Amino acid sequence: MTWDEADMPRLVSDVGEEGCPDQVGEHAPEGALHQYKWHGAWVVAAHGSYDMHSVPPLAQALDAAARKHPKVVLDTSGVLFADSTFLNLVLLTHQASTLRVVGPPPQLQRLFAITGADTVLEIRETVDAAAVS
Repeated sequence: MTWDEADMPRLVSDVGEEGCPDQVGEHAPEGALHQYKWHGAWVVAAHGSYDMHSVPPLAQALDAAARKHPKVVLDTSGVLFADSTFLNLVLLTHQASTLRVVGPPPQLQRLFAITGADTVLEIRETVDAAAVS
């Protein structure tokens, strides 16, 4: 996929409903943001590719979540690509709130490891583990 073919993320929210505990990475459309409440945490599930052009909807969702909820869970299991813009957003959200990152795929794990972010971020395997930690 070229940069021009990437879709802008869309926001999908289940406000007031309990979401699902499973990562929804393979069930969500490319570029979607799915949000829901789970065990007292606010979950933002990101899907697709994130760079300086496509990150603004995710930034708005994480900013709103950090302002309204004591714990924010970012489900990254559906992220196909992320650059330093995404990394910066995650680190800023981590500083502003109690953030847990869930299920980073290999490309994100490598980005976190190369930059040392994996020593700063709270990374969990599942949404359930992130919500209760």
